Amino acid sequence: MIDDSPDPKLPYIRPRDAATLLVIRRDGPTPRVLMGRRVRGHAFMPDKWVFPGGRIHPADFRAPAASDLNPLTATALARTCPPPRARALALTAIRETFEETGLIIGTPGTGRSRSGEWRDFLGSGHLPDLAPLHFVARAITPPARTRRFDARFFIVDAHHLASLDPGNGSGELDEIAWFDWDAAAALDLPGITRAILTEVALRDLDPTRPIPFHRFDRGAHRLLTV
Repeated sequence: MIDDSPDPKLPYIRPRDAATLLVIRRDGPTPRVLMGRRVRGHAFMPDKWVFPGGRIHPADFRAPAASDLNPLTATALARTCPPPRARALALTAIRETFEETGLIIGTPGTGRSRSGEWRDFLGSGHLPDLAPLHFVARAITPPARTRRFDARFFIVDAHHLASLDPGNGSGELDEIAWFDWDAAAALDLPGITRAILTEVALRDLDPTRPIPFHRFDRGAHRLLTV
């Protein structure tokens, strides 16, 4: 069960498209996932451990990429939004991971962007690589929240990283580390983060599982499929 404790005094806020990326390492005895702790005093989920991610930006619709979405991911995302937005959401996940952790999901290449959101990534000599991303979940933040997101969750294997060494992040996360499934579950996690973590651990055993869609109607959590 996902905790749902809305503030009835808050007005309705329309969810904004967002994307989150779970980076999985498989170079040890058990899989490990990258997580970061949000800085204390942050307006949104302070001190909580989360996966890198954030809201879509107009620049994500125009950013160059080294590859297209793989067919399975493109088809699944197309059930949630038009193809240009699906591509932009995957680029959002890659950009936000770079901004928050300094890690690059990309291949050597050159590209330009008139937007500052992509300048540092492209300046590293890499183009974002969309093909290895897999769409694994969708969740809409409950009503009566200060911020609401329609988030798509992706996973990618860490061997697609340009380097395992993080660079300088944005400062939004004050600690970044790799955790196996059990260690990650023991962290202070938001309810939806815990639900997605459980889903991805199960998907690791059965990749054919349907893609879950978490949403809330009249205060009740509903688990659908994409």
